[in-house]
Amino acid sequence: MTPNSRGALMMMASMGAFTLNDACMKAMSDQIPLFQAIFLRGIFTSPILAIAAANLGVFRIALSRRDWNLIAIRSIAEVAAAYFFIAALFKMPIANVSAILQALPLTVTLAGALFFREQVGWKRLMAILIGFLGVLLVVKPGADGFNVYAIFAVISVIAVTIRDLAARRLSPEVPSMAVALSAAVSVTIFGAIGMLTQPWAPVGQTEALQLAGMVFFVIGGYIFSVMAMRVGEISVVAPFRYFSLLCALLLGFFIFNEWPDHLTLIGSMIIVATGVFTFYRERRLARNYGPVGLRVR
Repeated sequence: MTPNSRGALMMMASMGAFTLNDACMKAMSDQIPLFQAIFLRGIFTSPILAIAAANLGVFRIALSRRDWNLIAIRSIAEVAAAYFFIAALFKMPIANVSAILQALPLTVTLAGALFFREQVGWKRLMAILIGFLGVLLVVKPGADGFNVYAIFAVISVIAVTIRDLAARRLSPEVPSMAVALSAAVSVTIFGAIGMLTQPWAPVGQTEALQLAGMVFFVIGGYIFSVMAMRVGEISVVAPFRYFSLLCALLLGFFIFNEWPDHLTLIGSMIIVATGVFTFYRERRLARNYGPVGLRVR
């Protein structure tokens, strides 16, 4: 398989795992406060990742100061993304939150052009602009259906974009497991600090099963998300995030009895269509002109 094909499969695996984790987290929201949920997930996830990292010899690998700085930036972005996303997830339908996150391929492509000097011509720039208009249909600022937590979801998009760009700049010798472990520990510490501001809620059998599902799926999401952004080209791999929207729609309908309104569905289709266009455009130009970046388009 080509690097782009491997990256695409890893992205789909990551998005599927994260969406299932989101469903477990949302199901727990009626009984467990936000910071406690973040902490409980992390207190089980971090040791598992640490054991796996130790078995892989990650702790014996010396990293440069540059890589440590990038890992720190990525971890801070992970903390911000986790808080704002989960806060939105607790208060919004899972499909609505997922629809806003579908702007990620557009933001990552735009950021790749701004910071990595990847060539993005006017057609893809127009697609990105139209895609952002689709986001506005989902968020509905100023409308009766506006939910302030939709802004939280938008902030999480910005944070995840920074996270993925930081992962992209890491040296090839940096183990993905080390990056995932750093993110998990950072989010866990953040949850522990935030938990001091909320009362402790008892964890029953149902919540324990939901927690187990969260731990399992978030570990897969962490690992595959790092690997996906380090394999292949950003503009090719990123659009496969759309797999999470399909998962969110199905989970929202069958588990939470939720279905997006017409504006959300239209906005989601616009976002997906513009993202698919950027993917198609990138692939077509790569075939015609060889390696990405040889020509401006």
